[in-house]
Amino acid sequence: MNEYDEIVLDTFLKHQTQLFDEKVASNPEEAEVFLEDCMAVVLENIQEVRDYFEEIGADIASMSDNELLEASEVFSLPDGRFLVVEA
Repeated sequence: MNEYDEIVLDTFLKHQTQLFDEKVASNPEEAEVFLEDCMAVVLENIQEVRDYFEEIGADIASMSDNELLEASEVFSLPDGRFLVVEA
């Protein structure tokens, strides 16, 4: 089970509508439960994001790093890490 810190939870709460039409969580506790249910992952850098998508079989070979970061499932965290949420 992942541990989601305050930065992850706050970022997801603020930007969750980039992936969902309506909010799925209204506070950090709900956000944590939702992220755990989705098995969301926190990754350290863009290479880890790319490796993650390749491991799950996503066809990203032709995508640039910028295109990958613009994917709705990828949340850029203020400290340079990335949260990936599979809906």
